[in-house]
Amino acid sequence: MFDQILSAFFFPGLLVILFARITYNRYVALILMVILIAASVKLGYTSTIWLIIIDAISMTAGFAAATVMLRRLKAKEEHMDR
Repeated sequence: MFDQILSAFFFPGLLVILFARITYNRYVALILMVILIAASVKLGYTSTIWLIIIDAISMTAGFAAATVMLRRLKAKEEHMDR
């Protein structure tokens, strides 16, 4: 159970950041992560409500980090165009 909680804290947020970096769209990244969490719940890997809540908190933190990352990337790109 401890490994599931630890994974729930880190992996959803990191995956949102990774998907945002790949797709350059934080909303698509969040939707992909929600689909993965829903599949996890349906298949029985996420068995308690607390794990789902921790996943949601991690996805929210990852979404915020992806927002900052994409803004910095866009600002850097605009600076390079000048």
